[in-house]
Amino acid sequence: MTYVILYALAPIFIIMLLGYFAGKSKMVNNQDVSLLNIFVMDFALPAALFAATVQTPWVGIMQQTPLILVLVLAMWITYAVIYLVCTRVLHKSAQDAAVLTLTVALPNYAALGLPILGSVLGETPSTSLSVAVSIACGSVLMTPFCLLILEREKARASGGSQSASAALLPILMWRSVKKPIVWGPLLGVVLSAFGVTMPGIVLAALKPLGLAATASALFLTGIILSARQVKINTAVVISCIAKNLIQPFIAWGLVLAFGLSGQVAVTAILMIALAAGFFGIVFGNRFGVQSPDAEASLLVSSVLCILTLPLFITLTASMH
Repeated sequence: MTYVILYALAPIFIIMLLGYFAGKSKMVNNQDVSLLNIFVMDFALPAALFAATVQTPWVGIMQQTPLILVLVLAMWITYAVIYLVCTRVLHKSAQDAAVLTLTVALPNYAALGLPILGSVLGETPSTSLSVAVSIACGSVLMTPFCLLILEREKARASGGSQSASAALLPILMWRSVKKPIVWGPLLGVVLSAFGVTMPGIVLAALKPLGLAATASALFLTGIILSARQVKINTAVVISCIAKNLIQPFIAWGLVLAFGLSGQVAVTAILMIALAAGFFGIVFGNRFGVQSPDAEASLLVSSVLCILTLPLFITLTASMH
């Protein structure tokens, strides 16, 4: 099983390393990645998430309700706690805390979900559906939190204290919803709910963008990392412990509380037990927010995943 996990993690490290090398060697300007950021955040990832959600039958999504409930609650609880710790205890700025918190709370479903779940439960339509639903949950129900905070702080910086008033909340929410990374998967969910079947030619046209999404996001993350030094501190240690150990046990507690068992229980725990995701770092970079702690947490969490994932795979073995 450790080999399977290493096999799943290898592309992540290799692609990030290529991006890191490209930045360090000045093949790419690691101080200005705005063009690549636009491609990743406004085109590649939205296309991939839209395709994943619009092709997911609404009946199938409804059948995944217990999984959705566990995933969303585990992510929301982690997000709230880590954000409060970052802002109240570690005294980080709201922007830095938002980026770090999303990195920790949102697992790397896109890159690790199918390889890990497929190796444990088999590569079946149900596992693929579970991964698609997980990605949709993260993109539609998690990323807006980070975007709202980043938009709020941007408004404060440009408009003073008046811009921070509650009256601007609808405007900030609209700015977040307007971003392709949010409305892309949300549109897919809505179309699926209405039973709309996308023409094959549309899905075929989007497929190359979707295939490039994860690789380009990881490459971009490597370029971003090449511009600064990775340092381990209290925030990174807390974040990695929360991501790799505490959050999966939160999911486990929710599974027990809801009386879940079998494949859905295993899926919920293992999906939450995946390493930290790269969305937070990419989002922050789009807003000009650099979070060295988020970058370090991404790397350390991915390495620790080699040890923690086999632990949770072993612990959940009796459930299926």
